[in-house]
Amino acid sequence: MDILKVIVTVVYVLICIALVIVVLMQEGKSAGLGAIGGGTSETYWGKNKGRSMEGALEKFTKALAIAFILLSVILNLL
Repeated sequence: MDILKVIVTVVYVLICIALVIVVLMQEGKSAGLGAIGGGTSETYWGKNKGRSMEGALEKFTKALAIAFILLSVILNLL
């Protein structure tokens, strides 16, 4: 049981480091004064955000966050 806890802890630390790096790589969500009117950008990048690097980073962040929470619960139960 101790070996399993050590392995899960090492994976947990690696996921924590990866999550921090991925979050820091993302762009800010503030749109400046354009956000006051609630307007969204109708540019090519605004429409195709899911296929861009930013969209991939958001998906990867969600996956890492879910893994982080699950491993937190597992470590608490061990």
